[in-house]
Amino acid sequence: MTRRHILVTGGAGYIGSHMTLALLGAGERPLVIDNLSTGSRAIVPTDVPFFEGNVGDADFVGRIMDEHPIEAIIHFAASIVVPESVTQPLAYYGNNTANARTLLECAVNHGVPHVVFSSTAAVYGEPDRTPVEEDDPTRPINPYGRSKLMVEWMLADIAQAYPFSYAALRYFNVAGADPQGRAGQSTPNATHLIKIAVQAALGKRSGLDVYGTDYSTPDGSCIRDYVHVSDLAQAHLDALDYLRAGKPSITCNIGYANGYSVLDVINVVKRVSGVDFEVRIKGRRAGDPAALIAANQRARTALSWTPRYDDLEQIVRDALAWERRLG
Repeated sequence: MTRRHILVTGGAGYIGSHMTLALLGAGERPLVIDNLSTGSRAIVPTDVPFFEGNVGDADFVGRIMDEHPIEAIIHFAASIVVPESVTQPLAYYGNNTANARTLLECAVNHGVPHVVFSSTAAVYGEPDRTPVEEDDPTRPINPYGRSKLMVEWMLADIAQAYPFSYAALRYFNVAGADPQGRAGQSTPNATHLIKIAVQAALGKRSGLDVYGTDYSTPDGSCIRDYVHVSDLAQAHLDALDYLRAGKPSITCNIGYANGYSVLDVINVVKRVSGVDFEVRIKGRRAGDPAALIAANQRARTALSWTPRYDDLEQIVRDALAWERRLG
Protein backbone atom coordinates (compact mmCIF):
# COMPACT_ATOMS: atom_id res chain seq x y z
CA MET A 1 0.00 0.00 0.00
CA THR A 2 1.28 3.45 -0.92
CA ARG A 3 2.05 5.60 2.09
CA ARG A 4 -0.26 8.54 2.42
CA HIS A 5 0.82 12.17 2.31
CA ILE A 6 1.18 14.72 5.09
CA LEU A 7 -0.44 17.93 3.81
CA VAL A 8 1.46 21.05 4.86
CA THR A 9 -0.58 24.23 4.39
CA GLY A 10 1.56 27.34 4.14
CA GLY A 11 4.47 25.05 3.32
CA ALA A 12 6.28 27.72 1.29
CA GLY A 13 6.40 30.05 4.28
CA TYR A 14 8.87 30.47 7.11
CA ILE A 15 7.77 27.73 9.51
CA GLY A 16 6.10 25.57 6.86
CA SER A 17 9.30 25.28 4.83
CA HIS A 18 11.19 24.02 7.87
CA MET A 19 8.36 21.57 8.52
CA THR A 20 8.60 20.22 4.99
CA LEU A 21 12.34 19.64 5.42
CA ALA A 22 11.74 17.92 8.76
CA LEU A 23 9.11 15.63 7.24
CA LEU A 24 11.47 14.66 4.42
CA GLY A 25 14.21 13.99 6.94
CA ALA A 26 11.84 11.71 8.85
CA GLY A 27 10.99 9.70 5.73
CA GLU A 28 7.49 11.15 5.35
CA ARG A 29 5.74 12.21 2.12
CA PRO A 30 4.91 15.92 2.46
CA LEU A 31 2.58 17.71 0.05
CA VAL A 32 2.44 21.51 0.12
CA ILE A 33 -0.36 24.03 -0.42
CA ASP A 34 0.53 27.72 -0.38
CA ASN A 35 -1.01 30.80 -2.00
CA LEU A 36 2.46 32.47 -2.12
CA SER A 37 1.13 35.68 -0.56
CA THR A 38 4.13 35.65 1.78
CA GLY A 39 5.81 32.34 0.90
CA SER A 40 8.34 31.45 -1.79
CA ARG A 41 7.94 28.58 -4.25
CA ALA A 42 11.74 28.35 -4.52
CA ILE A 43 12.07 27.24 -0.89
CA VAL A 44 9.92 24.11 -1.40
CA PRO A 45 12.08 21.12 -2.44
CA THR A 46 11.50 20.22 -6.09
CA ASP A 47 10.56 16.61 -5.26
CA VAL A 48 7.67 17.70 -3.00
CA PRO A 49 4.25 18.02 -4.72
CA PHE A 50 3.27 21.69 -4.64
CA PHE A 51 -0.13 23.29 -5.25
CA GLU A 52 -0.61 27.05 -5.43
CA GLY A 53 -3.95 28.09 -4.01
CA ASN A 54 -6.01 29.01 -0.97
CA VAL A 55 -7.01 26.57 1.77
CA GLY A 56 -10.33 28.41 1.92
CA ASP A 57 -11.17 27.19 -1.60
CA ALA A 58 -13.10 23.97 -0.94
CA ASP A 59 -13.07 22.84 -4.58
CA PHE A 60 -9.31 23.33 -4.84
CA VAL A 61 -8.57 21.50 -1.57
CA GLY A 62 -11.11 18.78 -2.34
CA ARG A 63 -9.51 18.00 -5.70
CA ILE A 64 -6.10 17.62 -4.05
CA MET A 65 -7.52 15.30 -1.41
CA ASP A 66 -9.30 13.26 -4.08
CA GLU A 67 -6.06 12.73 -5.99
CA HIS A 68 -3.61 12.42 -3.08
CA PRO A 69 -4.66 10.38 -0.04
CA ILE A 70 -3.90 12.46 3.06
CA GLU A 71 -3.04 10.92 6.43
CA ALA A 72 -2.69 14.18 8.35
CA ILE A 73 -2.73 17.95 7.88
CA ILE A 74 -0.18 20.28 9.45
CA HIS A 75 -1.88 23.64 9.17
CA PHE A 76 0.30 26.77 9.09
CA ALA A 77 -1.41 28.95 6.46
CA ALA A 78 -2.46 32.12 8.28
CA SER A 79 -1.89 35.83 8.77
CA ILE A 80 0.31 36.48 11.80
CA VAL A 81 1.00 40.21 12.33
CA VAL A 82 -0.62 41.32 15.61
CA PRO A 83 -0.77 45.10 14.94
CA GLU A 84 -2.16 44.45 11.46
CA SER A 85 -4.89 42.25 12.97
CA VAL A 86 -6.00 45.22 15.08
CA THR A 87 -6.46 47.43 12.01
CA GLN A 88 -7.72 44.66 9.68
CA PRO A 89 -9.74 42.30 11.89
CA LEU A 90 -12.06 41.05 9.14
CA ALA A 91 -9.07 39.97 7.04
CA TYR A 92 -7.76 37.93 9.99
CA TYR A 93 -11.09 36.30 10.76
CA GLY A 94 -11.38 35.49 7.06
CA ASN A 95 -7.91 34.09 6.46
CA ASN A 96 -7.30 32.46 9.84
CA THR A 97 -10.74 31.35 11.01
CA ALA A 98 -13.08 31.02 8.04
CA ASN A 99 -10.45 29.43 5.80
CA ALA A 100 -9.55 26.95 8.55
CA ARG A 101 -13.21 25.98 8.82
CA THR A 102 -13.28 25.19 5.09
CA LEU A 103 -10.06 23.18 5.32
CA LEU A 104 -11.40 21.20 8.28
CA GLU A 105 -14.65 20.45 6.49
CA CYS A 106 -12.65 19.07 3.58
CA ALA A 107 -10.63 16.98 6.02
CA VAL A 108 -13.75 15.50 7.60
CA ASN A 109 -15.37 14.83 4.21
CA HIS A 110 -12.24 13.00 3.01
CA GLY A 111 -11.68 11.01 6.20
CA VAL A 112 -8.42 12.72 7.20
CA PRO A 113 -7.98 11.55 10.80
CA HIS A 114 -5.39 13.96 12.22
CA VAL A 115 -4.59 17.69 12.24
CA VAL A 116 -1.62 19.43 13.84
CA PHE A 117 -2.63 23.08 14.18
CA SER A 118 -0.38 26.11 14.34
CA SER A 119 -1.87 28.04 17.25
CA THR A 120 -0.28 30.82 19.27
CA ALA A 121 0.58 32.11 22.73
CA ALA A 122 -1.57 35.12 21.78
CA VAL A 123 -4.62 33.09 22.88
CA TYR A 124 -3.61 33.82 26.49
CA GLY A 125 -3.68 37.62 26.16
CA GLU A 126 -2.26 39.11 29.36
CA PRO A 127 -1.72 35.95 31.45
CA ASP A 128 -2.23 36.00 35.20
CA ARG A 129 1.09 34.23 35.73
CA THR A 130 4.37 33.47 34.03
CA PRO A 131 5.19 30.88 32.78
CA VAL A 132 1.68 30.38 31.44
CA GLU A 133 0.24 26.84 31.40
CA GLU A 134 -2.10 25.31 28.83
CA ASP A 135 -5.07 25.18 31.23
CA ASP A 136 -4.75 28.84 32.19
CA PRO A 137 -7.53 31.17 30.99
CA THR A 138 -7.57 32.10 27.29
CA ARG A 139 -8.31 35.82 27.00
CA PRO A 140 -6.78 37.06 23.74
CA ILE A 141 -6.43 40.82 23.50
CA ASN A 142 -6.18 41.12 19.70
CA PRO A 143 -7.99 39.73 16.65
CA TYR A 144 -4.99 37.58 15.75
CA GLY A 145 -5.23 35.66 19.03
CA ARG A 146 -9.01 35.44 18.84
CA SER A 147 -8.90 34.18 15.24
CA LYS A 148 -6.61 31.34 16.32
CA LEU A 149 -8.57 30.49 19.48
CA MET A 150 -11.72 30.11 17.38
CA VAL A 151 -9.95 27.42 15.35
CA GLU A 152 -9.00 25.60 18.57
CA TRP A 153 -12.69 25.61 19.52
CA MET A 154 -13.64 24.21 16.12
CA LEU A 155 -11.07 21.46 16.42
CA ALA A 156 -12.38 20.45 19.84
CA ASP A 157 -15.96 20.30 18.56
CA ILE A 158 -14.99 18.32 15.45
CA ALA A 159 -13.06 15.82 17.54
CA GLN A 160 -16.23 15.20 19.56
CA ALA A 161 -18.37 14.65 16.46
CA TYR A 162 -16.12 12.65 14.10
CA PRO A 163 -13.32 10.02 14.14
CA PHE A 164 -10.71 12.75 14.30
CA SER A 165 -7.93 13.89 16.63
CA TYR A 166 -5.76 16.99 16.74
CA ALA A 167 -2.79 18.63 18.40
CA ALA A 168 -2.99 22.41 18.87
CA LEU A 169 0.52 23.76 19.36
CA ARG A 170 0.61 27.21 20.92
CA TYR A 171 3.84 28.74 19.67
CA PHE A 172 5.69 31.41 21.50
CA ASN A 173 8.13 33.58 19.49
CA VAL A 174 9.59 31.55 16.64
CA ALA A 175 13.02 32.63 15.42
CA GLY A 176 16.25 31.47 13.81
CA ALA A 177 16.80 29.41 10.66
CA ASP A 178 17.69 25.89 9.60
CA PRO A 179 21.19 25.21 11.04
CA GLN A 180 22.14 23.60 7.70
CA GLY A 181 21.23 26.79 5.82
CA ARG A 182 18.43 25.22 3.76
CA ALA A 183 15.63 27.56 4.88
CA GLY A 184 14.98 30.65 6.93
CA GLN A 185 12.80 33.70 7.35
CA SER A 186 12.52 35.08 3.81
CA THR A 187 9.26 37.05 3.97
CA PRO A 188 9.67 40.63 2.72
CA ASN A 189 8.90 43.21 5.42
CA ALA A 190 8.83 40.56 8.15
CA THR A 191 7.97 41.84 11.62
CA HIS A 192 9.88 39.27 13.73
CA LEU A 193 12.25 41.03 16.15
CA ILE A 194 15.30 38.84 15.55
CA LYS A 195 14.83 39.03 11.76
CA ILE A 196 14.66 42.84 11.91
CA ALA A 197 17.62 43.05 14.30
CA VAL A 198 19.92 40.92 12.13
CA GLN A 199 18.87 42.97 9.09
CA ALA A 200 19.87 46.10 10.99
CA ALA A 201 23.19 44.50 11.91
CA LEU A 202 23.86 43.70 8.24
CA GLY A 203 22.94 47.20 7.07
CA LYS A 204 19.71 46.11 5.37
CA ARG A 205 17.77 48.45 7.67
CA SER A 206 18.68 51.84 9.08
CA GLY A 207 18.31 50.60 12.63
CA LEU A 208 15.52 49.14 14.71
CA ASP A 209 12.46 50.52 16.51
CA VAL A 210 11.57 49.36 20.03
CA TYR A 211 7.85 49.71 20.73
CA GLY A 212 7.50 50.57 24.39
CA THR A 213 9.97 50.68 27.27
CA ASP A 214 7.37 51.42 29.95
CA TYR A 215 6.04 47.90 30.53
CA SER A 216 6.10 46.32 33.99
CA THR A 217 9.25 44.32 33.20
CA PRO A 218 12.80 44.67 34.56
CA ASP A 219 14.01 46.89 31.68
CA GLY A 220 10.60 48.17 30.56
CA SER A 221 10.54 46.32 27.23
CA CYS A 222 8.37 43.32 26.37
CA ILE A 223 9.56 39.85 27.38
CA ARG A 224 9.08 36.88 25.07
CA ASP A 225 10.01 33.20 24.93
CA TYR A 226 12.03 32.69 21.71
CA VAL A 227 11.96 29.16 20.23
CA HIS A 228 14.21 27.96 17.41
CA VAL A 229 12.23 27.15 14.27
CA SER A 230 13.91 23.74 13.92
CA ASP A 231 12.85 22.77 17.44
CA LEU A 232 9.33 23.91 16.54
CA ALA A 233 9.32 21.67 13.46
CA GLN A 234 10.44 18.76 15.64
CA ALA A 235 7.51 19.42 17.98
CA HIS A 236 5.16 18.91 15.03
CA LEU A 237 6.81 15.61 14.14
CA ASP A 238 6.44 14.55 17.77
CA ALA A 239 2.76 15.62 17.74
CA LEU A 240 2.18 13.61 14.57
CA ASP A 241 3.69 10.51 16.18
CA TYR A 242 1.54 11.11 19.26
CA LEU A 243 -1.69 11.25 17.22
CA ARG A 244 -0.73 8.23 15.12
CA ALA A 245 -0.36 6.24 18.33
CA GLY A 246 -4.08 6.73 18.94
CA LYS A 247 -3.69 9.12 21.85
CA PRO A 248 -6.33 11.77 22.64
CA SER A 249 -6.33 15.27 21.23
CA ILE A 250 -3.96 17.62 23.00
CA THR A 251 -3.03 21.29 23.35
CA CYS A 252 0.62 22.11 24.08
CA ASN A 253 2.74 25.20 24.51
CA ILE A 254 5.90 25.21 22.42
CA GLY A 255 8.53 27.40 24.02
CA TYR A 256 11.62 27.09 26.20
CA ALA A 257 10.13 28.25 29.54
CA ASN A 258 12.49 31.22 29.70
CA GLY A 259 12.12 34.76 28.44
CA TYR A 260 14.24 37.56 27.05
CA SER A 261 13.29 41.21 26.80
CA VAL A 262 13.41 43.10 23.52
CA LEU A 263 16.47 44.97 24.78
CA ASP A 264 18.11 41.67 25.80
CA VAL A 265 17.64 40.34 22.27
CA ILE A 266 19.06 43.49 20.70
CA ASN A 267 22.16 43.24 22.91
CA VAL A 268 22.72 39.60 21.90
CA VAL A 269 22.37 40.46 18.19
CA LYS A 270 24.88 43.29 18.61
CA ARG A 271 27.31 41.00 20.43
CA VAL A 272 27.03 38.09 17.99
CA SER A 273 27.22 40.31 14.90
CA GLY A 274 29.81 42.72 16.25
CA VAL A 275 27.73 45.65 14.96
CA ASP A 276 26.34 48.48 17.10
CA PHE A 277 23.29 49.53 15.04
CA GLU A 278 20.87 52.33 15.87
CA VAL A 279 17.97 51.59 18.24
CA ARG A 280 15.02 54.01 18.33
CA ILE A 281 12.52 54.03 21.20
CA LYS A 282 8.89 54.38 20.11
CA GLY A 283 5.50 54.20 21.82
CA ARG A 284 3.71 50.95 22.51
CA ARG A 285 1.96 49.04 19.72
CA ALA A 286 -1.65 47.96 20.05
CA GLY A 287 -2.17 44.39 21.22
CA ASP A 288 1.24 43.67 22.79
CA PRO A 289 1.20 42.00 26.23
CA ALA A 290 4.08 42.76 28.59
CA ALA A 291 5.37 39.20 29.00
CA LEU A 292 4.69 35.79 27.49
CA ILE A 293 6.71 32.78 28.64
CA ALA A 294 5.72 29.14 28.10
CA ALA A 295 5.35 26.39 30.61
CA ASN A 296 6.44 23.46 28.43
CA GLN A 297 6.27 20.36 30.62
CA ARG A 298 3.25 18.98 28.75
CA ALA A 299 5.07 19.02 25.40
CA ARG A 300 8.17 17.49 26.96
CA THR A 301 6.21 14.74 28.73
CA ALA A 302 3.25 13.92 26.46
CA LEU A 303 4.94 14.50 23.12
CA SER A 304 8.45 13.53 24.28
CA TRP A 305 9.65 16.81 22.77
CA THR A 306 13.31 17.47 23.49
CA PRO A 307 14.61 20.84 22.25
CA ARG A 308 18.08 20.87 20.70
CA TYR A 309 18.64 24.58 20.07
CA ASP A 310 17.58 26.23 23.34
CA ASP A 311 20.16 29.00 23.18
CA LEU A 312 19.47 32.59 22.16
CA GLU A 313 22.96 33.05 20.71
CA GLN A 314 22.49 29.95 18.52
CA ILE A 315 19.13 31.31 17.31
CA VAL A 316 20.76 34.64 16.45
CA ARG A 317 23.76 32.99 14.74
CA ASP A 318 21.47 30.89 12.53
CA ALA A 319 19.31 33.92 11.69
CA LEU A 320 22.41 35.94 10.79
CA ALA A 321 23.79 33.17 8.60
CA TRP A 322 20.51 32.91 6.69
CA GLU A 323 20.23 36.67 6.27
CA ARG A 324 23.74 36.74 4.80
CA ARG A 325 22.74 33.97 2.36
CA LEU A 326 19.83 36.09 1.18
CA GLY A 327 22.35 38.77 0.19
